[in-house]
Amino acid sequence: MREPILLTPGPLTTSLATKAAMLTDWGSWDSRFNQLTASVCRDLLHIAGGADSHVCVPLQGSGTFAVEAAVANLVPPDGKLLVLVNGAYGKRMAQIAHYLRRDCTVYETADDTPPSAQTVAMLLQDDPAISHVGLIHCETSTGILNPLADIAAVVHAAGCKLIVDAMSSFGALPIDVAALHIDALIASSNKCLEGVPGMGFVIANRNSLLQSRGNSHSLALDLLAQYDYLQSTGQWRFTPPTHVLAALRAALDQYLAKGGQPARLARYAANAALLQQRLCAAGLQLFLPPGLQAPIILTFHAPAHADYQFKAFYEAVREQGFVLYPGKLTSQETFRVGCIGAIDAAEIEQACHAIITTLRQLGWLA
Repeated sequence: MREPILLTPGPLTTSLATKAAMLTDWGSWDSRFNQLTASVCRDLLHIAGGADSHVCVPLQGSGTFAVEAAVANLVPPDGKLLVLVNGAYGKRMAQIAHYLRRDCTVYETADDTPPSAQTVAMLLQDDPAISHVGLIHCETSTGILNPLADIAAVVHAAGCKLIVDAMSSFGALPIDVAALHIDALIASSNKCLEGVPGMGFVIANRNSLLQSRGNSHSLALDLLAQYDYLQSTGQWRFTPPTHVLAALRAALDQYLAKGGQPARLARYAANAALLQQRLCAAGLQLFLPPGLQAPIILTFHAPAHADYQFKAFYEAVREQGFVLYPGKLTSQETFRVGCIGAIDAAEIEQACHAIITTLRQLGWLA
C-alpha cells in the first residue's frame, strides 16, 4: 500500500528520490558534508535573488525557530517591530517579539483581509520609533496571499526594514529579496521546496546581519555566530540535521532540474485550480475570494450540517489514504486542503473523490 498523501502545508508528501537521500549517514565534520551545506545555501540564495546582497544562514529546528532567530538578531533591543497580522502566524511573530521583550505593535486585519499598504505607510509615519515591519507572505491559517511588493515599497520608503515570513511561499511564489529590499526572508526545508522537516533558514541582508552582534538572547539561535562559524570552518556550530540537509539537497536538485520556481508555481496553481473546481462543484465553498487565494493551501467552509465533526471526517478520509488539515479559524468551522508537495492532478483527483464521497456517505453533503 502507498503511503498516505499529505494534503497539508508541511510536512508534505516527498518524492522517492528525496526519501532515498536520507539513507546515507553523514559525518558532521566531513568535508563532503561541508560542501553539501555550502551548495544548499548557495542555491537558496540564488532562488531568493540575494546572491550579491544577502547571506543564507541555516538553522536546526522548525521554521518557528528561524523566525525567532531572525527577530531576536535583526531587531535590536532598542528597536520596535510592527507586525502585520491576519492569522495565527502573524500572531505568533508578535508573540515571539513579546517573549524577546522587543517593543512591538500590531496592525491586525480580519482573516480574509490583507493589510493595506496605505495604512502601513500611515502607521510608519505616525510612529517614527518603528524600525522593522514583520509580514507573513502567505498566511497558512487560511492560504491568503498578502501584498508583499506593495508593503515592501512603503517600508523601504519609510526607511524601515522588512522581515518576511515566507514559510509557505518560498520556492513557489517569486520573491526577489534584493529588488524588494527585504532585510530578512525566513523559510524552512519542508514546504514548497519539498524537503523534510528539521531545518529552517534565514536569508538576511549581509550588512544587517553583521551589525547584529550582541542582539541575540540565545546561544543556539544566534544567527551571526552561526554564520561566522560556517564562514570560518564550513561547519555548523552544533550537531546539524544531516539527513534533513541531504534530503533538501536532493529536493533542490529536482526543483532545479524541473524548471525551478516558475514550474513549481505552475504545478501548484494547477493543483489548486483542480481542487477548487472539483470541491466547489460538489457544493463546498471556499473561505477566501479567488483573488486573495495563494495556490498553497485552500480553506473550505465546513458543510452546514448540525452533525458535522472534523475528526470523523478526517479519519474517514485518512482511511482512504489522504491526510487533511483542520481549520485554524475560531469564528467559523472550516477545514484546509493543501496542494503542495510531490503531487499533481492524479493525487488531487483521487483526494477530491475521497473527500466528496466521504461527506456524502456521512450525510453531510447533498
